[in-house]
Amino acid sequence: MALATPNTKLSGLARTLIQEKLLSEDEANAIEAQAYTLKTPFIAQLILSKKLSAQTIAEASAKAFGFPYFNLDAFNPDYLPAKKIDEKLMQANRVMALQARGNALFIAISDPTNIQALDSVQFQMGMTISPIVVEDDKLGRWIDKIISASGTNFNSLAIDDDDEFGLGDDSGHTEDHAPQESEVDDAPVVKFLNKMLLDAINMGASDLHFEPYEKFYRVRYRVDGILREITQPPLAIKEKLASRIKVISNMDISEKRIPQDGRMKLVLSKTRTIDFRVSTLPLIHGEKIVMRILDPSSATLGIEALGYEPLQKEFLLNAVSRPYGLVLVTGPTGSGKTVSLYTCLNILNKPDVNIATAEDPCEIPLAGINQVNVNDKQGLTFAVALKSFLRQDPDIIMIGEIRDLETADMAIKAASTGHMVLSTLHTNDAPSTLTRLLNMGVAPFNIASAVSLITAQRLARRLCKHCKIPIDAPKEALLSVGFIEEDFNEKWQLYKHNPDGCELCNAGYKGRVGIYQVMPVTDAISRIIMKNGTAHDIADQAKIEGVNDLRRSGVLKVMQGLTSIEEIEACTNE
Repeated sequence: MALATPNTKLSGLARTLIQEKLLSEDEANAIEAQAYTLKTPFIAQLILSKKLSAQTIAEASAKAFGFPYFNLDAFNPDYLPAKKIDEKLMQANRVMALQARGNALFIAISDPTNIQALDSVQFQMGMTISPIVVEDDKLGRWIDKIISASGTNFNSLAIDDDDEFGLGDDSGHTEDHAPQESEVDDAPVVKFLNKMLLDAINMGASDLHFEPYEKFYRVRYRVDGILREITQPPLAIKEKLASRIKVISNMDISEKRIPQDGRMKLVLSKTRTIDFRVSTLPLIHGEKIVMRILDPSSATLGIEALGYEPLQKEFLLNAVSRPYGLVLVTGPTGSGKTVSLYTCLNILNKPDVNIATAEDPCEIPLAGINQVNVNDKQGLTFAVALKSFLRQDPDIIMIGEIRDLETADMAIKAASTGHMVLSTLHTNDAPSTLTRLLNMGVAPFNIASAVSLITAQRLARRLCKHCKIPIDAPKEALLSVGFIEEDFNEKWQLYKHNPDGCELCNAGYKGRVGIYQVMPVTDAISRIIMKNGTAHDIADQAKIEGVNDLRRSGVLKVMQGLTSIEEIEACTNE
């Protein structure tokens, strides 16, 4: 006769032990009823009844579900991962983080049938969960040890105070903002968003994507240029989460039919504030929201941190230190053009210099620089802003992007009349930038006389210095990807990424390194431009003058052990 009350039912672990013939159904029902009455977990009550030992339960569970079994007595506390599970979650679900490797988190659990615990950990940590079965009594002791050692609550959400958030308007003013109760008065959603933002910053992400679909909702981070799925929160939160983001980004929460743009700040400390550029896009199943992380510290890295080779750095510094001329930075979206421009502006930003910038939008506020957000809808285009700048007695002008002939002509005019002008273009390499200007309608004479230097750039993922793997490759294979004979006279080591990664990286990569083609416009190149030469003619002359193309610059980074051949092939053309 079953002793369980009508409100109880056999747990997954109880059914597993019955199937393994370690426990009878009557025994399982009796212990389940006792656990229900005493409000204790089934596994704890089972061990207390002395029907089965903790070791027998763990070994049987591991065998039944195909999970590894581990004896916690052999675990070294020095290997505890930095990413900790919330204290309440640890205690309620009896789980413990054992090791983090890349985006995988190995957790100790005594009851692998507790799917709710596994889902809760995955949701909170935003990582792929790999269960490892351990003995329940040893797990309990470890959890108590971790909590007592911390002396405080592991609050993985980090921010509970909404005052940490402020809104940044176009003037750079920050104001506190309290959402109306009817809008987003939902603490779990607030904490979830705070956690997502902080995790993204800690992981070094550049963007966060909140994406609604018909049957699920997911959050992805772009880390080192690669999008990675972090978590799939409940689909039901999509409306409240969108409203929360809109409120703190100063958007209209009632408007869901058209795209919106906004901006918000996250105050991490008295000395560090992170800006977010926020964009919404109406999809068929809700609003997708993308948040770009704008860290002001990236604009003050210094030119040494960007990865220029010594000769490339010399070319660039010589060009920006001239009293006039046009310096162009080219490359696809996400190649680091803005950081390069801001680095140059920081070098030039001195009390005796008047600097004005026109951007769409202004990404990072810089003290001492007059920054303007262009607004095409209101008629404030790059060309209009540039005309106004020329009446403001500027020494240095930065234009976010040259998009049309009018802007190009104005930039050329400014560079030819005693102003240093910096701007960007979307082209594949430095030589093709000059032909792009010709195709836009700029006269060859103006290009030859005004443009002083062009930089093309890419960002390649940087190998993790802690787990990169040395390899050898045939000489013929290396020659085919851009190495030259002279390279083999030098001493260097080839490396590849470790697919499993380590605690400090993401699948063998950590951060990114710049790959550059820095081409000064010399007299010889100017003559080619005047003769309407092609991009190939310009590239051949640049090579004669010692300018490395993007592939060659990437090969040098491979020889320095900074990145892999796979990365160079992926981000440069041969």
